[in-house]
Amino acid sequence: MPTVALVAAGTRLGLSLGRVFGSHGFDVALIARSEERLAELVEKLAVEGVQAAGFAADVLDRSALVTALDSAAARFGRIDVLHYSAPYVRVGEGGMTGVLDVTAENLRPQIESSCYGAITATRAVLPAMLAAGAGTVLYTTGASAVTPTAWAGSAGAAGAALRNWALNLHGALGDKGIYVGYVALGAWIVGTPGTPADASPMEPDDIARRHWDMYVTGNPAEILITS
Repeated sequence: MPTVALVAAGTRLGLSLGRVFGSHGFDVALIARSEERLAELVEKLAVEGVQAAGFAADVLDRSALVTALDSAAARFGRIDVLHYSAPYVRVGEGGMTGVLDVTAENLRPQIESSCYGAITATRAVLPAMLAAGAGTVLYTTGASAVTPTAWAGSAGAAGAALRNWALNLHGALGDKGIYVGYVALGAWIVGTPGTPADASPMEPDDIARRHWDMYVTGNPAEILITS
């Protein structure tokens, strides 16, 4: 069976990606910091008939992230699809860091989680994909990486760095049988704390199906999801 590895898997989009890929015959490797969250996700997917396993790692700990992906590949035989969901790192007591409050100190952890973590995860699975001449790598960030948003200053800057790298990777790997796709998520997900009252949130399964469509078609290089 093919395997999808979901890095920084959460209880909304991560669970839905596991559900959608799992419903198409994929085994699911889940990577997140919390063993409790991983156990919850594995249990929920098992109820739906999806074979999944959790591997605990913080994306800020590069060696642990590589170990988790290596363990996932050993457990399931290979990783056919990697999805990296760029997590937001909260610095201090506030929410998103606005553009006027961005400093080198509070931007650094966001760059490390969004960009360095994605690069680390990709480099962990890429050699096997290159050897097989096949594979898919998908990245998801907030839409502030594409559409500058003042209240998401640090997240937007870090996401833009990942987007640039992902699009370059798409061009470099296309003739090697590996598809790289980037998703900018410009919609609130149903159940997300702090969702504005005037928002029209999307169901995470609908967003996950957009990712599935990218995997199936092997294009485009990027999409912006707003509804």
